[in-house]
This record gives sequence, structure tokens and C-alpha cells, in this order.
Amino acid sequence: MWHFDSERRAAAHGEQLAEPSIGQERRETGRLEALSDGVFAIAMTLLILSIPIPTSDALSAHHESLRTAVLAGRHWLPFVTYVMSFVTVLVMWINHHYLFQFLGRVDRVFVIANGMLLLLVVFVNYPTALVANFIGVNTSDGEFAAIAYNVTFVLVAICYNAMWLRISIHRRLLAADVDDAEVSTFTRQYLLGGPLYLAALLLAFVNPGLSIALDAALAIYWAFTGRIVRTKRRYPAHHPAQATSDPAASRAER
Repeated sequence: MWHFDSERRAAAHGEQLAEPSIGQERRETGRLEALSDGVFAIAMTLLILSIPIPTSDALSAHHESLRTAVLAGRHWLPFVTYVMSFVTVLVMWINHHYLFQFLGRVDRVFVIANGMLLLLVVFVNYPTALVANFIGVNTSDGEFAAIAYNVTFVLVAICYNAMWLRISIHRRLLAADVDDAEVSTFTRQYLLGGPLYLAALLLAFVNPGLSIALDAALAIYWAFTGRIVRTKRRYPAHHPAQATSDPAASRAER
């Protein structure tokens, strides 16, 4: 974000700041995506640490073998939590990846919104563990677990919508080759997220299990249908957007 401080200094002196070049913009978006991918990767990798390994002392204390300890029902919940958390973070990464396909440049507001999303990515294992451990145990604990889980994803939806609206409104941060029809389709998909997760949150007060089932259905939707495939528009050779495309791909098209 080379231009943030430059913008402030230029404004203080009443100067006009030169527009960043396409190469500079691509480097900035690439740096932010690389940082985000690193956070997603670390968050997914560290999930395995939530699965406890039985020790010989614990086995002796419970008078059980390693096979019995691993296969016992009380040891399944950490594995369930791991799988739920991994799949949840993976779906979040898939949507983050497709969002960045539309990004042409970044600004301070977008970077902050992306940072808030990454905070939730790292945090999401906690409410997921609550759901895995307490849904179906008793009404009050299961209800609280479902509420905590859905509050987290309402916040996630807010972050995604804030990022997308920052990109798309007035085409502020859009890549030059993005079609208006693509923007409209993606906007409709994103605007569904907030109300649906809010509905799941309200449902958690009535039926926690059904609320989590709705969350699972939404995760499947976002993973498999909650996206669109970017299409490439053709530009004249002198158009600035042409400079961002792969020369080999351009030759193949011609």
C-alpha cells in the first residue's frame, strides 16, 4: 500500500498524487492475497493441534488400550471438530479466492476489512468446537453454542460484503476487465449471505440443531454454487487492461 502515506502527504500540501501504475497495483493486490493465503493455510494447519493424543499414563488410568481409547465415543468429538473447522475454513478460502479475481487494486478500507475477515478465520475454530461438543447435550448449552457459531458467521458475512461493496461500488477497486453483468451476479450472491446467516442466528434461539443444519447447507452452497466463473473481455492492444493479461494467452486467443 505504497500510496497510503503518499496520499496523506499530497493532501496536506494540496498536491495531486499520480495514479499508481498497473504493475504497482498488481504487486499490492498480490501481496495482500499472499498474506491472506498464508493466514488461511496456517489456520487450517493448526487445527490438527486440537486433537489430543492419548498418553500411556492416561491409558493406564482408564484401564484401556490405545485402540479402545481412539475408537471410544468420547474421543470422536475432537475429530468431528477438526473436520468441521477445516471444511469451514476451506469454504471461506474458496470465496476469498474468487473475490480476489475481481480485484484490480486495493485501498486502506479494503485492507482493514480483509484484516477483520482474517481475524475471524483464525477464530472460527472456537465456535465450531463449541458446536461439536455441545449441540444435543442439553438445551441451554446447545443453544449458546449455536448462537456463538452463527454470530461469528454473521460477522464473516459482514466482512465479505464490506470487501465486495468496496470493490464494486462505482467500480472503485474492480479489475479493468470485469463485466457489469458479472458484478451484478456476484452482488446478488453476496447480499444473500447476511440475511441467511441472520435467519440461522434467530433460528438458533428456537431450534439449535436446525440452525446448524442451515449453516451446513449454506456452506455447501458457497462451496459449489456460490460463485461465478470469471470471463475475459477482449480489448484493443493499446488498452491498459491488455497489459495485465498473459502475453502467451493473448497470442493463443489471436
